[in-house]
Amino acid sequence: MLLIVGLGNPGTPYENTRHNIGFKVIDKLVSDFGANEISKSSFQGELFKAPNLLLLKPTTFMNLSGNSVQAVKNFYKIDLEDIIVIHDDIDLPFSALRFKNGGSHGGHNGLRSIDAMIGKEYTRVRMGVDKPAYKSQVADYVLHDFSDEENKILDKWIDHTADAVKAFKTENLNFVKSHYSLKSFLPKKEE
Repeated sequence: MLLIVGLGNPGTPYENTRHNIGFKVIDKLVSDFGANEISKSSFQGELFKAPNLLLLKPTTFMNLSGNSVQAVKNFYKIDLEDIIVIHDDIDLPFSALRFKNGGSHGGHNGLRSIDAMIGKEYTRVRMGVDKPAYKSQVADYVLHDFSDEENKILDKWIDHTADAVKAFKTENLNFVKSHYSLKSFLPKKEE
């Protein structure tokens, strides 16, 4: 059983922000798999089930994401190596996609919370959202909506990321890295 976690903040004001890109990928996967909601208040999140797959959107707000992940992990006895976390990454250019196992949280408060609750050796799906000109602007930047230009490719990028996550059902991290990593997601030119 894989546990796929998409990070974000609950509530309409945050719905289309850069910080919520993980939620958007989970929404796509829930739709694609026709997953059924099986949430419980103790999970502190929206949990959906598909065959051999759990899809989680923590509703604790970003800084406490680990509480939700730990609750679901413990309830379903999920091994750390079977947890995949999808999150925004300001250290990658917009629409880049990278994958790694373990490592540092890089200042991301959602990852910091998860690391503290369950450890670091889970797979990370890093979705590049670029960064603002000044470090002091990071909090505002990730809590702002995507720009009009970014919105033009957002759906294609989310679809590509969802396909990558689906590949984890049958393939290992190295396969997914080599087939789905992106420097930048640009639409393919029509021939």
